Amino acid sequence: MRLSFDEIYSEIKRAFVKNGLSEDKAALCAKIHTESTYDGIYSHGINRVARFVEYIQKGWVDVHADPTVEKDLGAIKIINGNMGSGVLNALYATDAAIELADKNGIGMVGIKNTTHWMRGGSYGLYAAKKGYISIMWTNTESCMPPWGGKDCKLGNNPFVMAAPGNKDGEELLLDMAISQYAYGKLQVTRLAGKKLPFPGGFDVDGNVTDDPGAIEESMRIMPIGYWKGSSFSFMLDILGSLLTDGIGAADLDKAGKGSCGGASQVIIIIDPKQITDAEKMKNTIKIAIDHIKSSAPSEKSTGIFVPGEDFTNFRKEHDEKGIYVDDSIWEEITGL
Repeated sequence: MRLSFDEIYSEIKRAFVKNGLSEDKAALCAKIHTESTYDGIYSHGINRVARFVEYIQKGWVDVHADPTVEKDLGAIKIINGNMGSGVLNALYATDAAIELADKNGIGMVGIKNTTHWMRGGSYGLYAAKKGYISIMWTNTESCMPPWGGKDCKLGNNPFVMAAPGNKDGEELLLDMAISQYAYGKLQVTRLAGKKLPFPGGFDVDGNVTDDPGAIEESMRIMPIGYWKGSSFSFMLDILGSLLTDGIGAADLDKAGKGSCGGASQVIIIIDPKQITDAEKMKNTIKIAIDHIKSSAPSEKSTGIFVPGEDFTNFRKEHDEKGIYVDDSIWEEITGL
């Protein structure tokens, strides 16, 4: 079905208030979920609403908790999320890192003991729209086999980089899981009755496959770049733990509080205005975009896109036709 932004936002907010969030907290969380859906990230927008409510009901997310600062080290702060809403904790940490960047040129906030931040790119975009550059990541429970293994011992550890846009375009945003496809993408593709564009993992017999359902069943998603992605994911887990005084995948597995329950997140914000002239920065970005788009298209190419451009295309479609919502997902939310 196709629905308006306000219809989706209102129904998500209603479900959150019904399940214990205050009006203000529910409004912020619903806004992030709806914006993600508007940008075409259904997997971490509307498709995550029912699971978030389930985690509240199980006591894995504390709707009354607020983040607290544990260490203030100048350009670095360590924050305890106290198992509150991951969306609200990430917004709080991003604002704190922006404040540090205003003072020091760069600010880093490590937030531990938090919960799923939903779409990590939301906070990169939030900072980029305010004129800042950001590097962010979260660790997760084990949900991906290391290269050469078949048992899940790595997180997919979403990684985000964002920057203000050029003179003509939207903000630049890289928001990626370290698996070739995140589990949310597998779900969206399976619900649509489609195959993956490229192989994304292994079936239960160890065969490489593009069948999202077979990968969900085996839980053997493939890391990007094979062994390189496996190593990258491992280092993000380690640094996420060390830079937050938090925990990593091994301990998250033992905690058993759902996806990202107790996760550690690092948010680094840089104020480019203290480094370079704003107009020069925009021009530099424009030159880089024009350069890659000057490439001759490859065979069967659907276009050359810069990071974040796909969201712009989704917004245009959703403005014209309404936001796409899977019928079964909407029925699930209205029943909460």
